[in-house]
Amino acid sequence: MGVSLFGAPRRRREMCERPGSSPNPSSSASSGGGSNSSPDYAADGPLSREVAVRDLKRQALLRDLSRQLAYGDLPARVQAAREIRKMARASVKARSAFAVDAVVGPLVGMLPSPEREEREAALLALLNLAVRNERNKITIVESGAVPPLVQLLKTEGCGLRELAGAAILTLSAAESNRSVITALGAAPPLVQVLISGTIQGKVDAVTALYNLSSSKESLRPSLYVEAVGPLFALLKDSKKYSKFAEKACSLLETLSSTEEGKSAISEVDGGILTMVETVEDGSYLSMEYAAGILLALCQSCREKYRERILKEGAIPGLLRLTVYGTKKGQERARELLDILRDDRPKRLTSKMLETIAFDIASRVDGPSQAMETARRLLKDMVRRERELSGSRRHLELAVPPAAMVPS
Repeated sequence: MGVSLFGAPRRRREMCERPGSSPNPSSSASSGGGSNSSPDYAADGPLSREVAVRDLKRQALLRDLSRQLAYGDLPARVQAAREIRKMARASVKARSAFAVDAVVGPLVGMLPSPEREEREAALLALLNLAVRNERNKITIVESGAVPPLVQLLKTEGCGLRELAGAAILTLSAAESNRSVITALGAAPPLVQVLISGTIQGKVDAVTALYNLSSSKESLRPSLYVEAVGPLFALLKDSKKYSKFAEKACSLLETLSSTEEGKSAISEVDGGILTMVETVEDGSYLSMEYAAGILLALCQSCREKYRERILKEGAIPGLLRLTVYGTKKGQERARELLDILRDDRPKRLTSKMLETIAFDIASRVDGPSQAMETARRLLKDMVRRERELSGSRRHLELAVPPAAMVPS
C-alpha cells in the first residue's frame, strides 16, 4: 500500500516530474498555436486528478503515522516506525516526504526507549530515511539523533550496537555532520566496536572513523591508539588495493603522527611487513599512506626501525613507488630510501640496484618493456643521488669549521 502512494508507473511519473512541462502531453501542441488542446484540459485531465488524489492520500498517511508516533501506545509507535522504514526502502519520494519534524522528531525520541523493540524500529526507520539522501542525513542530526546513537554504541553484546554504528556511518557521510558527530563523542565507542564488534560492525566502524577523521573537530589520535591492532588485523585480511584498505591505512597514518601510535604500530606482530606489502600491492593512496607510516617510524628513530624495514624487503616496492604513485607517495618513497640507504653505500651496489630495477620493471610492464622502465628507475635514482650530493657539498661549504666559529 505504501509504495503505491509514493510511486506511479514510470511513464506517468516522468511526465509529472519533468520541470516546466505540462502533465498532459497534448498541452505541448498549444504552445505551437494549435487549437485542439486547452489549458483547462491540462489542469483537469485524468492524469492531474490521479496525481492530486495520490498526493492527498500521501498527506493523510503522513499525518496518521506522525500522530501514531507522537501519541500512540507502544505497539502503535512500533508499527508506525516499521511502516515508515518499509516505505522509505521502497521509494525515493517516500524517503523525502517522511523527513519532516513531525516524523523524525518522534523517531529520535524513541531511541532511548527502555523497550528494545521500540529502539530497533526507530533506528531502522531513521537509517532507511538517511540512506542516499544528504538532506535527510542533516535533518536527522539536527533533530538530536547523535547522543542516543552514541549511547547505543556503548551497549555491549547487543545487535543494536552494530545498527547504531551503521547509522553513525551513514550520517557521517554528510560532510557538514562530521564536526557535530565528533564533538558529541562518537569516536571512542566506535573504537570499542572496532575492537570487539562483529566483522560487519568493525568494517562500519573503520569507515565511520575515516569519515570523522576529516572533520574540523579533528580526532585526537591518542584517544584511539587501541584501534591499531584491530586495524592491522583487518588490513592483513583485506585486498591491499581495496577502498577499505585505503581507509584503514589512512587511519594508521594519522595514528603514526603520535609517539603512542608509532610505538603501537611497531609492536604489532607483522605490522611493518604489512606496510611493506601495502607499498608493493596497494592502490596509489594506500601506497602513499603506507610509505608515510614507514617514513614516520624511521624519522622518529632511524636506528630502531631502519634495519627492521630493510629486513622486510622494502627497497623494491619503494623504488617502484618513486616512479608509479601519487606525487606525495613518490616524495615519501624517495625520502625513505634516502634514510634507508644512509650509511649503507657499499652494501647496496650498482649491480644490486640494476637487478632490483629490472625485477620491478618486469613485474610492472612485462619482459618486453622491462629494460626501458628499468632505465627510467635507475635514471631517477642517479638524479636523486646527485641532488643529495650537491646539497651536502653546499652545506659543507656554507658552514665554517668548528675552529673558525667565534666563541
